[in-house]
Amino acid sequence: MSATDIEADGFAELPLLAWLSPGFPVGSYAYSHGLEWAVEAGHVATAKDLVRWLGDLLEFGAPRADAVVFACAFLSARGADWPAVAEINALSIALAGSAERRLEICAQGDAFMRAVTTAWTTVLVDSPQWPEAGAVSYTVAVALAAACAGMSLRVSLQAFSLGVVANLVSAAARLGAIGQTEGQRVLSKLLPSVRALGAHASVANRSDISSAAMRSDIASMKHEIQYSRLFRS
Repeated sequence: MSATDIEADGFAELPLLAWLSPGFPVGSYAYSHGLEWAVEAGHVATAKDLVRWLGDLLEFGAPRADAVVFACAFLSARGADWPAVAEINALSIALAGSAERRLEICAQGDAFMRAVTTAWTTVLVDSPQWPEAGAVSYTVAVALAAACAGMSLRVSLQAFSLGVVANLVSAAARLGAIGQTEGQRVLSKLLPSVRALGAHASVANRSDISSAAMRSDIASMKHEIQYSRLFRS
């Protein structure tokens, strides 16, 4: 099935519901993006704290940088510019602020690529210049698959960003900082920020990539030596 056939069905982004779901085998449930240390240290103890923490990440942190990386990778893949895809992939990995963050993006990226190319035959990823297994950013992997499937940049970008936030809300619930219903309230409050980020990143370029959420970066580094923990990051 070609990308044109998928779009003719009326909802090219439908596969994203599966790719970004908790059931897709990338192991996203195992990572907290440093949030586990923030909860342990008392920085995130309530739903209000979590909204503030995640809101700052969307505006200043890695999710904002990742959104622009997603757009750059998506457009490069759409234009079959594989050297540019490889460059943005290398930059995405280099932006990881700690060893655990690098593990988080590379392990999930490699797992996503293996799953989507093996099980989703409508998505064809074929480039001899694509990075070797184990060195693929999760952000770039999803962007590449979405582009090759003929999806909308803005829709897939918003879905990806919301998936990142939803995973962190789930982590906060499992850590006992909030309840499940509170988690849904948090997602509802952050939805406008996700939409705004999608609108911004979809027209951004590589020079717009930035991150200034130092507390989150420190949380990730502190998590590496946290005595008792549930998550890998």
